[in-house]
Amino acid sequence: MTINRITWQGVVIRFIVALILVFCTYNPYEKSYFHWLQSYLNPTAESGASLPLLVFAGIVLLIGWTVYLRATMRSLGIFGLGLAVAFFGALLWLAIDFQIVSLDNTRLVVTLILIIFAGVIATGITWSHIRRRITGQTDVDDVD
Repeated sequence: MTINRITWQGVVIRFIVALILVFCTYNPYEKSYFHWLQSYLNPTAESGASLPLLVFAGIVLLIGWTVYLRATMRSLGIFGLGLAVAFFGALLWLAIDFQIVSLDNTRLVVTLILIIFAGVIATGITWSHIRRRITGQTDVDDVD
């Protein structure tokens, strides 16, 4: 039996896909599915959006979220998810405390929070591979 090994490139790819998923869903630059849907639903704005395209994009995003969130919950569990959020949240707090990030720049803070969220779900989707590499233990979801 061949065991798939996780590489740094695999971790980076999972993080980049998580970033794309998060920022395509919502971002503070108003170029996201959320803003696209909002402009479509606003009768005073001219969205120029095609409803079938809007629905298709929503389904693609929903599939991505389902894959990432299910893998994160199965891999980390509630406690591990709390630890991942605490880790990345403390990292942001350190950046604010060391005055690397200013709370006056709302757009930057929201962007960093979205990057943190992508980091949490990327950790979740990667964690089973990392744990197997560290401990040699394999996760089994369904046992017959």
